[in-house]
Amino acid sequence: MTVEQADNLEVVGEATSIEEFDQLEAHADVVLLDLHLPGIEGAAGVSHVCGQGNCALVVSAAGSPEDVIDAVAAGAAGYLTKESDAEEITLAIRTVAAGDSYVSPTLASYLLRADNRKDPAYKLTKREREVLALLAAGESDVDIATQLFIAQTTVHSHLDRIRNKTGSRRRAELTNLAHQLGIAGRGLKKA
Repeated sequence: MTVEQADNLEVVGEATSIEEFDQLEAHADVVLLDLHLPGIEGAAGVSHVCGQGNCALVVSAAGSPEDVIDAVAAGAAGYLTKESDAEEITLAIRTVAAGDSYVSPTLASYLLRADNRKDPAYKLTKREREVLALLAAGESDVDIATQLFIAQTTVHSHLDRIRNKTGSRRRAELTNLAHQLGIAGRGLKKA
């Protein structure tokens, strides 16, 4: 309703899930995205939308520090809570459409205090570090699954979580991250 009432803004499509969004043929300058949609949700949903070349502005009821940090790390250009008024929503859309970032002032403090800016992988689990080390060693997803005795889909889940936590997307970026963390070249010892 806010977008429809604003000057020079137009709704070009609506979807109730990421999968439904993928079916839309309309192009939007800014995608307003809720974190809790059916199917792909949270930072994984942000990563999916941004990975297709879209500019995402999260407008969500979820406003915890972790939600904000994870969404921004996954590529969101902006973040608002659903309590934001029409004026702030319009300002955020225009700011993000112009290529800048916008985070509600009440949420910006989360990003300013986030220790993960200094150590982007501070939340990686032991298993995620193992997956990252094997990836950096040049192993394929199938080989990582075999060496860790897990399913390939589990490897993909670990990689998605690593990407969401660190903001690193491509394998080359993840390999570089493993080198920065000192875990590259630590492949598993073969029996």
